[in-house]
Amino acid sequence: MTDQVDRIVGQWHAERPDLDPSPMAVIGRLSRAFVDVDTRLAATFTRHGLDSSSFDVLATLLRSGHPHQLAPADLARDALCSTSVVAQRLSKLEHRGLIARGPHPHAGRGTLVTLTSAGRDLIEEALPDHLLTEHLIVDGLSPAEQTQLASLLQRVSNAARHR
Repeated sequence: MTDQVDRIVGQWHAERPDLDPSPMAVIGRLSRAFVDVDTRLAATFTRHGLDSSSFDVLATLLRSGHPHQLAPADLARDALCSTSVVAQRLSKLEHRGLIARGPHPHAGRGTLVTLTSAGRDLIEEALPDHLLTEHLIVDGLSPAEQTQLASLLQRVSNAARHR
């Protein structure tokens, strides 16, 4: 089945036969898939009064285990986002009563971020819906294909970071 990405690659072949536009097939589809996935996940988060960054912070605190608290730098690392994104998110989440910030008992001037009971209730409510959305997104792939795609995307990501 031919799609817009195939047509674009074909146009580049015709216009510049001296160049190899084959990576455009991968990158174009990856970009389009990202937009589609991001849109579907955003709709799920919105139903729970969240956005992707807020969900990531709350989910990271929950999956960190009892007592569901982390230093902001650890939270950024484990939530796979930048420290500036985490800093922006924390103020909003604290204002909503979903997290609390307090002194780190072992780091002098450091801070610990703790998931509140309201935050835990919200993320526990949103998580099954989020996972259902993700299952629906990958539903067209067999479990083996999902594993293979995850592995291939990891390789692409690793190669991009190390070049």
